[in-house]
Amino acid sequence: MLFKYVAIDKTNEQKEGTVEAVTIDSAISAVQKRGYTIMSIDPLDEGGGLKGLLNIEFAIFNSVSNKDVVILSRQISTLFQAHVSPLRIFRLLSAEIENERLRKVMNDIVEDLQGGSSISRSLTNHPDVFSSFYVNLVRAGEESGSLEKSFSYLADYLDRSYEIVSKAKNALIYPAFVISIFIGVMALMLTMVIPKIAKVLTDAGQELPIYTKMVIGLSDFLVNNVAVLLFLIAVGGYVGWRFLQTDVGKRAYDEFIISVPFIGDLQRKLLLTRICDNLATMLSSGISMVQALEVTSDVVDNTIYKEILDAALIEVRGGRSFADSVSEYPEIPGVLTQMVKVGEETGSLSEILTTLANFYRREVNNSVDTLIGLIEPAMIVMLGLGVGVLLASVLMPIYNMTNSF
Repeated sequence: MLFKYVAIDKTNEQKEGTVEAVTIDSAISAVQKRGYTIMSIDPLDEGGGLKGLLNIEFAIFNSVSNKDVVILSRQISTLFQAHVSPLRIFRLLSAEIENERLRKVMNDIVEDLQGGSSISRSLTNHPDVFSSFYVNLVRAGEESGSLEKSFSYLADYLDRSYEIVSKAKNALIYPAFVISIFIGVMALMLTMVIPKIAKVLTDAGQELPIYTKMVIGLSDFLVNNVAVLLFLIAVGGYVGWRFLQTDVGKRAYDEFIISVPFIGDLQRKLLLTRICDNLATMLSSGISMVQALEVTSDVVDNTIYKEILDAALIEVRGGRSFADSVSEYPEIPGVLTQMVKVGEETGSLSEILTTLANFYRREVNNSVDTLIGLIEPAMIVMLGLGVGVLLASVLMPIYNMTNSF
């Protein structure tokens, strides 16, 4: 969402501009981090009419994907290793990037660096591209004088994260495509082919099998109520989408998705991989456990696990160990808490978390392979039953008609 702001800089000069952010709080934070004092800030009305549709389309085709950030981080890491200055790195990359949105972001960062801003502070102005995890890791590198190592950590982490999430998503694309085509073909058969055959069968005056009557009844219902059904689907989809934007809806969805058989197990392992990998990467960069938990809670992308990490953060601030803080939650496996406890006692927590992240990453890969192995035969059975019932309901009455002559 785009917000228009009016602000005053440090020299009391009035500034006007726009900032892109998810919420108004994020927009206010982004403007304040530029050193401005906000006088007013309001969302721009981009949602109405053709202009709104065009803006949505523009945002979709010009968004910055995870893959773009992965490639960018790897390039920054390589240039830092070649001892190129930060300003020159961002200037070089801004000239080479094809994504228009990311090129604008890089140009803004170059301007901030030329004005004396640090890299981490420049990155905070673009929360839709660089997560709080990303910014905190860069800030830790600046404070410790090891930016090269921080960007190397980021590049490796983002590579791992992108690979595992992409594999999980790609495993579901093929089944979703096949099922969508199947539903479309069945809908066309029921609304265009079956009504013509049904007329022939009913005109013959023979008693029809019960399954044929059911198919004809379903066909009549779809033909006579197609407009109503499409309207209800559209309204239901919109209401469902709006519900998922609320805190209650998001929590309900997150709770449901981790409880679904097979899919839920895969989702839990993905989240545990992200949590362990985030914490290990940040602890290895010299970031404290409290700050690492704060950032991981913000980027975990699941309400249930975010609540667990928030509760653990409060207890860790109070002096309790991380392992003891999460041990009471059934969503956190016992093997994880036991290994974390060992890591805390031996002072090798980041190494233990890295081992756990690698373990859950292998578990995700195995779960994806198992899921694919289960989905393919299930799809074959489902498609076979659907086509078989449809053909039998049509062919059996026709066969009986031919035998009666």
